[in-house]
Amino acid sequence: MGVVDELVSARAEFERGDWSAALERWSAVGRDGLTAEDLASSAAAAHLLGRIDDALDRYRRAFELRVSEGDTAGAARCAFHLAMISGTSGDRSASAAWLARGERLVESLPAGSLESGYIAFARMFSHLGSGRFAEAGACAVEATEAGRRHDDPNLLATGLCAQGRMAIYGDRIPAGLSLLDESMLEATSHVLAPVMLGHVYCTAIEGCQEVSDLRRVVEWTQLLHRWCADQPGLVTFTGQCALHRAQVMRARGAWDAALDELAAAIERYRLAGATDAVGQAECERGDLLRLRGDLDAADAAYQLSAEHGYDPQPGSALLWLARGRTSAAVAAVRRLLGEPGPSVRRSRVLPAAVDVFLASHDVDGARDCALELDGLAEAFASEILSAAAATAWGRVQLAAGDPSGALPYLRKAHQAWVRLDLPYEAALAQATSGRALLGLGDHESAQRALTSARDVLASVGARLDVEALDQLVSPGTRPAGLTQREIEVLGLVAEGRSNAQIASILVLSDRTVARHLSNIFTKLGVGSRTAAAAFAFEHDLMRRRD
Repeated sequence: MGVVDELVSARAEFERGDWSAALERWSAVGRDGLTAEDLASSAAAAHLLGRIDDALDRYRRAFELRVSEGDTAGAARCAFHLAMISGTSGDRSASAAWLARGERLVESLPAGSLESGYIAFARMFSHLGSGRFAEAGACAVEATEAGRRHDDPNLLATGLCAQGRMAIYGDRIPAGLSLLDESMLEATSHVLAPVMLGHVYCTAIEGCQEVSDLRRVVEWTQLLHRWCADQPGLVTFTGQCALHRAQVMRARGAWDAALDELAAAIERYRLAGATDAVGQAECERGDLLRLRGDLDAADAAYQLSAEHGYDPQPGSALLWLARGRTSAAVAAVRRLLGEPGPSVRRSRVLPAAVDVFLASHDVDGARDCALELDGLAEAFASEILSAAAATAWGRVQLAAGDPSGALPYLRKAHQAWVRLDLPYEAALAQATSGRALLGLGDHESAQRALTSARDVLASVGARLDVEALDQLVSPGTRPAGLTQREIEVLGLVAEGRSNAQIASILVLSDRTVARHLSNIFTKLGVGSRTAAAAFAFEHDLMRRRD
């Protein structure tokens, strides 16, 4: 096949989204035989495939060729891509240098050019890195206006998305979410360049995650996942996709799957050269490992997060709390609450601060956090924050010695968490209700609430929470460290019941019954139902079940 035919085929495959085949054909031609447009397109393909060094080299060659041809606008566009890729790859110096080159180039273009909008978009990230949110917001507006003025759907969608994020950082949450909605509408209504579409998806999802808008996170993560699956060989953006999928899995209680997805995210980030992003994924791993009770592994994940430049708080503070280092946890949350920053950051710290202050018997500090969380829930119009605030108020009332006053908050919280399909949070609220009921002397209702909460906590793998409930219900009275639910299952095994029958009697799933049996066999050191039944008869556990 001749050079001309190779180029025609490469361009067609690029348009179809077969980046690998297109790049292979462009590589067969050789870079000296490519036009500036072919070099830029092949650079985009390399970028999408995660071949960052190759992408940077091709964009540099395209830049130089366009400068030599007097194509200032095209050269400025190449400078934009070089600044963006260098920045996401962690090379801040190169990113700043390419941004400066792009700014010099657009100065010679007509005022209000499309390219000036792209350069403004890239400049926004340098302002964000320095905490200059007002300047970053102005850049987002400039990019959006240029996109609208020149009828460029790529810049318009990304500009609107950036404006949405800036509005959120400026505590204008409803306005920010509206802009994100508009951005996604633009992105899904037009054919966008893949790199720009990926940016819109990931940026919009991150914004919704920050304000605890799980509905949009779930919906848009599904869109992102389908889009990634339709791109052969795609690497860039697949790390973010895996991270967001893991966040949804964690929320839904699928913690094992979430950990697997986070491992995939870390691998994808490394393949794409986005090593900075590894820090957030490691922090998410640390949070999950901490909730599962694997504190050493959680500590290691938080350490990796910090090494990649991502602050693993408030997770680290909660880890210290779990290890009995209450003073360190208190110092950390006080420092976090004292730092300036947008409300979205405080909304992620406040629930943890309630935990830490209550553990240190600072009820007034916890009450202040609950009050602020209540206000943010209203300002954000967030169901999740509203449920978190109700949980916080219930815990504060209980700690203040008012179990009767705690129950209405906890019932509201439990109902909200169930409605939102967040099982772990629902179980914690129900468990706290059980504690309140114990305080009121209603032991039968408390037992029912605590047992139900324990089953959910055990199903997601929240070992430390399960152990705390086991100690609460009947500390030190069960043989072999069996939980109350395991004793109930063991008693039914001793009666000769099948797994299906046990599931029906206790209103559990077959899978949950099988997991309980596995735990029972391990704790008793036996390998059969017969041996387990013998243990039950020996310790009179059939009578204990009643």
